[in-house]
Amino acid sequence: MSGLIIPLGKWIIEQACQALGELNYRGYDIGIAVNLSPKQFNDHTLASFIEDAISNFKIRANRLELEMTEGLLIYNFDSVLKQLKALRGVGIKLSVDDFGTGYSSLSYLKRLPVDALKIDRSFVMDLANDANDKAIVSAVIAMAHKLKLLVVAEGVEQQTQL
Repeated sequence: MSGLIIPLGKWIIEQACQALGELNYRGYDIGIAVNLSPKQFNDHTLASFIEDAISNFKIRANRLELEMTEGLLIYNFDSVLKQLKALRGVGIKLSVDDFGTGYSSLSYLKRLPVDALKIDRSFVMDLANDANDKAIVSAVIAMAHKLKLLVVAEGVEQQTQL
């Protein structure tokens, strides 16, 4: 292991913030999502680093979204929750990526300060033909909406999937 994921991850976040700043300056009000690795998530300087990047590039915090897999969220839950709260305090959006493919725990999900669930594309690819996929996606959408979470279905490429 090279140990480069922390500095590389920070560089990616900084580049995303810089791009958002430039786009904002040009009149585009869009957001960007960045995936976090589990090692990045354990970096206790992450929230302050992101806060500085947001300030340096003069972007709105809610235009930056950090995505983490659900598997990451259930290990050392108290530490994860503390980090999520610190990140939430910066004002950025948080989402659970590839939902349904890891170790989904509804008891954890209800306590997490996240904004969105991103349904893994493996449930979307054959959605029009697979009754089980349709049932799972429908249930996740209903549950997420009841929890007041945004839902994103990854990999929607055809009208039948939509």
